Amino acid sequence: MDMPLRQSIRLINFPNTLICLLSSNAYSEAIEIILTNATRQTTTPNTMSEIKDTRKRSADSVTLTPKKARLTSSSILHRYSKLPNINAVPQGRTEPLDLFVWGTGSMCELGLGPKANTKEVKRPRLNPLLTPEVIKAEGIVDFAVGGMHVLSLDSNNSVWSWGTNDSKVLGRNTSKAKENLKAIDDGAASDDEDGDLNELESTPGRVENLPKTDSKIVQLAATDNLSAILYQNGDVYTWGTFRSNEGLLGFSKTTEYQEKPLKQKNLKNIVQLAAGKDHMLALDAKGIVYAWGNGQQFQLGRKILERHKFSALEPQQFGLYDIKYIASGDFHCFAIDNNDRVFTWGLNQYGQCGVTNEHGELEDGSVISKPEEVVALSAMKVKEIVGGEHHSLALTESGDVYSWGRFDMKEVGIPEDKLPESTFKDAHGKPRSVPVPTKLTIGSDSVKFKTIGTGSHHSFAVTTDGVVFSWGFGDTYAPGLGPLDGDVDVPTRIFNTATKYEDIKIIGAGGQFSVSAGKKMDEDEAEDRNDKYEDMGV
Repeated sequence: MDMPLRQSIRLINFPNTLICLLSSNAYSEAIEIILTNATRQTTTPNTMSEIKDTRKRSADSVTLTPKKARLTSSSILHRYSKLPNINAVPQGRTEPLDLFVWGTGSMCELGLGPKANTKEVKRPRLNPLLTPEVIKAEGIVDFAVGGMHVLSLDSNNSVWSWGTNDSKVLGRNTSKAKENLKAIDDGAASDDEDGDLNELESTPGRVENLPKTDSKIVQLAATDNLSAILYQNGDVYTWGTFRSNEGLLGFSKTTEYQEKPLKQKNLKNIVQLAAGKDHMLALDAKGIVYAWGNGQQFQLGRKILERHKFSALEPQQFGLYDIKYIASGDFHCFAIDNNDRVFTWGLNQYGQCGVTNEHGELEDGSVISKPEEVVALSAMKVKEIVGGEHHSLALTESGDVYSWGRFDMKEVGIPEDKLPESTFKDAHGKPRSVPVPTKLTIGSDSVKFKTIGTGSHHSFAVTTDGVVFSWGFGDTYAPGLGPLDGDVDVPTRIFNTATKYEDIKIIGAGGQFSVSAGKKMDEDEAEDRNDKYEDMGV
C-alpha cells in the first residue's frame, strides 16, 4: 500500500512541550476551560498603576487586549482533576488457559524445569508445571514475555515467573539454587555441554512480596530487565532494572536493582502498560501517556540529556494526550488517539516506525524524536500494534494484519518477489526494509485475525478461530515450525499434536523463544478447522 508517508501533524509546540490538538468534545471543553483560565490570569492587573491605567482606558472606551494564553504540559497537569476520564477501567482476562512454550531456552526462558533436554523445543509444548493441579488454581489467565523471562497470572490473582534472574526480574530469590554441573559419565544422556539449568529460574515460581490488596491484577508487562504489574485500581508495581548502551543504568537514582515489587508512586489511574527493551510506557484514564527507562533512541518521546538520564528512570509525561492505546517495540513506540490517529516515535533506521523523510528515504540510525503521525495507519482503524527489534505489525478492527520494517531476517512476512514498490534497498540492490505498512495475505483475503505478536526477529498472527501463523528468524526454533533450513519468509501455519485442538487466545515472544495460551476445543470442530486450512493450501 503506497501512500504519502508523512503528513504535517497538528501540534502545539512550546519550549519542552509537545501537545496534540485535542478534538474529542470532552477534551476540547476541558482544554477550553484551561485556556480561559490562563487568559484571565494574564489579563488581571496586579499593581495600583495597572488598575488606574485600566480604569482610564475603560473610560475612554479602549478595550484591553488580553495576552495570548500559553498552554503547557504543566498547566494541563495542574488541572488534572478537571480532565475527563476517557479510558475505561481495564477488566483483565479471566478465562483459564493452557500455556505452551517453544524455542531456545538456554537461559531458562521456557520454564520447563532444569533438565538439559528442555533447552530446545522445536514446536509448541504444553508446560506441565503450570497446569491447574500444579499451581492449585483453575489455570493461567494471562502472561507477558520479556527478553529472557516470563510472567504469568493465574485465576487466583497470583503471579508466576521464570527465566534468567540476573536483573532480579523474577521477583523472588533464586540464589539458593543447587549448582547443576554435567557429570563426566553423563555424555550419553545429553550432548549439551552446559549441563542442567538453574532449577529455581527454570521452574515457574510465585512472585513474592506483592501488595496485600483486594484489587485485581489486570495486566502484566516485561522488558528485558524489568517486570511490571498493573492493578485494576490503577496502581503499578515494578521490579528489576534498566540497561543502556553502556551497560547498567539502574532502577532509580538510588537503586541499581529493585528485588521486590515497588509501587510507582507518581503513577495513578493507569489503564495500560507497554514494554520495550529497556523502557516502559503507561497510559492513564485521562488519556495521558508516561514513559521511563532508557531513552537513548528517543523511545521516551523526548530528548534525554546525559546529565538527566537518571531522572528519566521515573515516569514522566511528555505531552501526548487524548490517547486510548499504547504499544512498543524494542526501541520504538506507538499510540492511538480517540480519533484513531496513530502516532510513533523512537528508532527508525529500518522504517519500523512506518515513516520516512520527506523524500521517502531511510537513514542509518535515524530516529523520530517526538510523536509523529503514521498517516498510512491512521485511516485503518487499528486496534493492536506490536513491535520487535526492527519491525512492527498492526491489526485492524476488520481483522487484517499489516507489516513493516526490517526485511533481511524475513521479519515482515512478505516474500521477496511480492515486496511493495516502497521497499528500501541497499547499494547492492538487496531489499533492506519495508517502511510502509503493507497488508499480509494468508491463503485468501477471507482469513481474518484476532491478535498478533512479535519476538525480536519473528512474528505471529492468530486467526479468529485460534490458528497461529508464524514467520521470521528460524535458527532458534522460535517460529514453532520444527527444524528449519533457514528463515521463514511467509506466514506459515503451526500444526502439531499439542495445539491442533486448541483455540489460541494470546501469543507473545522474547529474543529466542515464544509463548502462547489457548482453550481446548471440541475435537470435531478442530478437525473441521484443520480441513478448512488444508483446502486453502496453507
